[in-house]
Amino acid sequence: MAVKYDKLFHLLIDKKITNAQLAVKAGVSANIITRLKRDQYISMESIERLCNALDCGVDEILEFIKLEENN
Repeated sequence: MAVKYDKLFHLLIDKKITNAQLAVKAGVSANIITRLKRDQYISMESIERLCNALDCGVDEILEFIKLEENN
């Protein structure tokens, strides 16, 4: 499984929030924002902070994608 944060970035556009504003509002580092842009895993604590800052649920900011096997 892979994680995708496309929903998060669409939500930020809808709410007119920049990545820098999100980092400050959620209390996360710029490194976390970079990891999100690269669809890398982040801690549950960071996910919780993002959800609290955006007043949303986990399903509104991320999704898991099944990786296809190359057979």
